[in-house]
Amino acid sequence: MEAVIVRNLTKRYGEVNAIDGINFEVNEGEIFGLIGPNGAGKTTTLRILSTIIKKDSGTVRIFDYELGKDDEHIRSIISYLPEEAGAYKSLTGIGYLQFMAGFYAKSKKDFDEILERGIEIASLGERIKDKVSTYSKGMTRKLLLARALMHLPKLAILDEPTSGLDVVNSVEIRNMIKDFVKRGVTVLLSSHNMLEVEFLSDRVALIDKGHILDIGTPEALKSKYNARNLEEVFMGEVQ
Repeated sequence: MEAVIVRNLTKRYGEVNAIDGINFEVNEGEIFGLIGPNGAGKTTTLRILSTIIKKDSGTVRIFDYELGKDDEHIRSIISYLPEEAGAYKSLTGIGYLQFMAGFYAKSKKDFDEILERGIEIASLGERIKDKVSTYSKGMTRKLLLARALMHLPKLAILDEPTSGLDVVNSVEIRNMIKDFVKRGVTVLLSSHNMLEVEFLSDRVALIDKGHILDIGTPEALKSKYNARNLEEVFMGEVQ
């Protein structure tokens, strides 16, 4: 089943075509990566799919709900982690997760399960009891990823999930994302780190200046362009 279907999606900011008629699909149960340089249109695409901003034209269906008509239903089955997201610094880590679990839970049992899962994902040990204001960027990012995944959304939309993190934290977050796909979460993510997406994604779309340049598995794209990695694939396509 196709979790996401995007057809002829456009978004303009004044004279700039941020998104210029793009098309792609995300299959249920896969990690699909949008890769490209800063300003390519990745974040705009994710914000549209997350119902944060409105499209100008085109159609989007998310698990058969139509964007623009079924936005409330869409918001109930997705989670969105922006690149520059922040947590409430005055709360403790566990306090933040308790606060967020209250939005997702439908019963006390549900609340306890969601909270336990969030603590597991954050993997902060005893630091979960400390205030978020004392956390490093890596700790905060893991807490935010826990918020995005702890209620097992059908679709997790992650914008630069490892932005600014060191190698150890980046690897931990990649492994978390892969683990939650095994639990039934479909993932759509964006990154300008093409090598990271190559390791993480089942399929990728190359995007630049609001256009999709190519789509395929990392291995298929490397073979097609006779490239060693996705950075070389991208450079070969834009030249």
